[in-house]
Amino acid sequence: AIILGLNQTLVQGVAFIFGLGTVALTYGISHCLNKKFSTSIVTMILAGMVVGSLFNAFISMSKFLADPNDTLPEITFWLMGSLASVSMTDFYVISIPIIIGIIPLILYRWHLNLLAIGEEEAKSIGVNTGRVRLIVVISSTLIVSAGVSLCGVIGWIGIVIPHIARFIVGSDNRYLIPTSLVMGGIYLLLIDTVARVVLPLEIPLSILTAVIGAPFFLYLMFKQKEAWGS
Repeated sequence: AIILGLNQTLVQGVAFIFGLGTVALTYGISHCLNKKFSTSIVTMILAGMVVGSLFNAFISMSKFLADPNDTLPEITFWLMGSLASVSMTDFYVISIPIIIGIIPLILYRWHLNLLAIGEEEAKSIGVNTGRVRLIVVISSTLIVSAGVSLCGVIGWIGIVIPHIARFIVGSDNRYLIPTSLVMGGIYLLLIDTVARVVLPLEIPLSILTAVIGAPFFLYLMFKQKEAWGS
């Protein structure tokens, strides 16, 4: 969309549509591989890796074909994430799919608690695990696609914030999901503030989130290893 010279609104719309399409393709491949509706996590992850590699190749080709003096810097900056060009109009428009995605997650939060104890156990007490998983995937995709279409790719927040929230309120999704929502917004605002004031030029947000998120992820891995060792 950037190479074709479309305006910011159309770029955001294309990003949103392809975000939904990418997850739909991943879920469809995973579903076909499992030959049943309740897809396994491992198969979905592998399908996501394949689809992600394919679309990363398309992104690389787009960067290769882009004008190095004009379009290429715009694509690169988009991929690194920024809130600099976000207007209140953009915020109002993009709030619609985000709210639509949040509502089912809030309503199904106790189903997620049941899934956490094991899929077979959840099925034994009457939970339709396939339907719950599909609703969660669609809802999460709406939220993430809307966010990425508005401000580009900002990684690591989905890893860092839920774990910090879990330390504070525990693993009960009745409290964990709302807490993660609030903390995620606060964290992003803090990162954006730091990105704007540390240097004369605004630092892309994905750089800062990776600098913070990667060490934190390693810390979680070491903590988990200690838990297994004990």
